Amino acid sequence: MNNQETQNGMPVEEKKGLTRRGFLGATAMSGAALVGASALGGAVMTRESWAAAVKDAHAKASVGPGELDEYYGFWSGGHSGEVRVMGVPSMRELMRIPVFNVDSATGWGLTNESRQVLGDSARYLNGDSHHPHLSMTDGKYDGKYLFINDKANSRVARIRLDIMKCDKMVTVPNVQAIHGLRLQKVPHTRYVFANAEFIIPHPNDGSTFDLQARDSYTMFNAIDAETMEVAFQVIVDGNLDNTDADYAGKYAASTCYNSEKAVDLAGQMRNERDWVVVFNIPRIEAAIKAGNFTTLGDSKVPVVDGRDGSELTRYIPVPKNPHGLNTSPDGKYFIANGKLSPTATVIAIDKLDDLFDGKLAAPRDVVAAEPELGLGPLHTTFDGRGNAYTTLFIDSQVAKWNIDDAIRAYQGEDVNYIKQKLDVQYQPGHNHASLTETREADGKWLVVLSKFSKDRFLPVGPLHPENDQLIDISGDEMTLVHDGPTYAEPHDCIMARRDQIRPKKIWTRDDPFFAGTVAMAKQDGVTLETDNKVIRDGNKVRVYMTSMAPTYGINEFTVKQGDEVTVVITNIDKIEDVSHGFCMTNHGVSMEISPQQTSSITFVADKPGVHWYYCNWFCHALHMEMVGRMLVEPA
Repeated sequence: MNNQETQNGMPVEEKKGLTRRGFLGATAMSGAALVGASALGGAVMTRESWAAAVKDAHAKASVGPGELDEYYGFWSGGHSGEVRVMGVPSMRELMRIPVFNVDSATGWGLTNESRQVLGDSARYLNGDSHHPHLSMTDGKYDGKYLFINDKANSRVARIRLDIMKCDKMVTVPNVQAIHGLRLQKVPHTRYVFANAEFIIPHPNDGSTFDLQARDSYTMFNAIDAETMEVAFQVIVDGNLDNTDADYAGKYAASTCYNSEKAVDLAGQMRNERDWVVVFNIPRIEAAIKAGNFTTLGDSKVPVVDGRDGSELTRYIPVPKNPHGLNTSPDGKYFIANGKLSPTATVIAIDKLDDLFDGKLAAPRDVVAAEPELGLGPLHTTFDGRGNAYTTLFIDSQVAKWNIDDAIRAYQGEDVNYIKQKLDVQYQPGHNHASLTETREADGKWLVVLSKFSKDRFLPVGPLHPENDQLIDISGDEMTLVHDGPTYAEPHDCIMARRDQIRPKKIWTRDDPFFAGTVAMAKQDGVTLETDNKVIRDGNKVRVYMTSMAPTYGINEFTVKQGDEVTVVITNIDKIEDVSHGFCMTNHGVSMEISPQQTSSITFVADKPGVHWYYCNWFCHALHMEMVGRMLVEPA
């Protein structure tokens, strides 16, 4: 048994003979959320009070049939490249939003509209989505956008939350592996801050492979949230990991886990301290405005030098290979998590002005506390009541600790800042509390994303699911209320109140998402809402049709073998839920057309004969009869 289980507030004799599995299993599993209370200064828990607390937490998490969740949750899909929409606290999956992946259900990556968003990167069939974050106005979620990174192919995407679809994407130049991503909080989300992780030579043209050279580096990137163009890049020392921003619009900070610029495991762990790099955004903007920047290669993006000694950055030494970096909701602190150190470093944001102005003797003078939390601290989240919650990867625990108490202890007072430790199953990475990245952090729910599930679910073969766990943090003690298996590493998540997200129920006809297709139809003299016609332009054929359950406007059209065929469908149904599909058999063609939406897809009719197409989204009692035929004449 680990230290947590020996300090759960129960008489030692009551625990004899219990295994870890037995202790955390069945009805006792949820009660394990309250372990450690007496040892950490909380009330002694009896079996009765334990059971009552668990029952209360389960009642709070219960969302009955037909009832709505209190929060929208947005989960990254990890290696699947998508974003998943969850209801919290029910933990029901509501929708999947394809972003960096190909999705045959919606046609993402296949349709012309989606390929226009993907741009040149449409050639990539994979993605690795990590960090979803919601746009803000005055430090509160405004329900406009969600941003997500692709570590695999160095992209950042934007999802419009009114339609829950990706509408813009940018491939960040001059770097490899966009990892940490956070947003400017005030006065609104003007910038998306994105860390590129890996050091590469500049230019990276094969002329050198020396990663220790001065011209080998990675960069911190700022992307304009509206245009989705890269606004500037900042050269840094070492690798970059995670990032966050303050509540004044002045500073962003990033962890660096490879100050050594090493390429081997031992080398990356050689230094006892690495850095938190703080970026002075107004100074960077001023330097660019004054023309003090360069560009790299074919890119026109302004690049400034922020390596150690620059007036644009400050490097704060922290132990060791730090990982997560999180801003407290009161705006007072950046907290960097040690990963290879049992500590988290609390950085006082109000001291950063003095650090940049040279009024402090050393960068470490901005450190307000460095609490020892346990083994493998990775990420910290907050409840808005002064408490922080840090995942301990190696200990498989979440540590709840009080920030002010940690600062007092750092100043020499004898105070116990750790309030509780909770076993989670197993090896937690990110965690996220409700509204925690905003001024409105409400301290109701905590989600812990555990990398391993081991024996907690039915076995499904050598590839195991991961485990998302929902924890009630509204009281003095954390209480585990839900386990949920997840697929392909949902790396991180974020939660907003349901009133902050305002999605449409049906499309509006003037939506810019399909503006390109509307423009094409206008050139062809086609009215999308009424016309059903075939336009022939040499070996290019454009088939315009409407759909209304249970029929297509065109049930048959003829092309020649080798023709490039573009099918454009406008769903003229006005009833929500009546989505249609278009699937051309044996051609790799499939797309979704929801009410009042226009979708288009282009393919080559390379096989002579009769080819049926059908609606693949159930829409009507006669859904099976919603079909048509493409007749392909031999070349």
